[in-house]
Order: sequence, then structure tokens, then C-alpha cells
Amino acid sequence: MNKLEKALVEEVFEKIELFKNKENHKTLKVHKLHGKLAGYFSFSLNYKFRIVFLYESGNHVVFLDIGDHDLYK
Repeated sequence: MNKLEKALVEEVFEKIELFKNKENHKTLKVHKLHGKLAGYFSFSLNYKFRIVFLYESGNHVVFLDIGDHDLYK
């Protein structure tokens, strides 16, 4: 996360805390990805940025990337 602005880093940690509770997934807009990212998931960090992740097993996830919609290309 060295490349992210400090304010964005704080937002990342806030959203990850929200993500831990599945009741917040609708608010975060958690959704399956398609195409070359099929099998991965994403949720909104804010209006511009997304976090891409993978369910490893059960309740364990691996956060893969943070970026704008170009992540999907």
C-alpha cells in the first residue's frame, strides 16, 4: 500500500473492517467478477476505487489489488 495516499489507506482499512461482517456486503457492493477475472470478487472502496479479492476457503479471503475500473481490463 505504499503507493496509496494516506487518506485512501485509512479508507481501505475502514472498508475491510466493514467487509468482515457479511451484513455489510450489500452496502459495499460485493459482487462476482466475469471475463478474465471470473472466480474473483470485488467491492467498492469509494466511488472511484475497488478492491479485488478471492475467497480462499470458508471465511478466509485474499485481497489481490486496489484500483479504479481499469482493474477489470
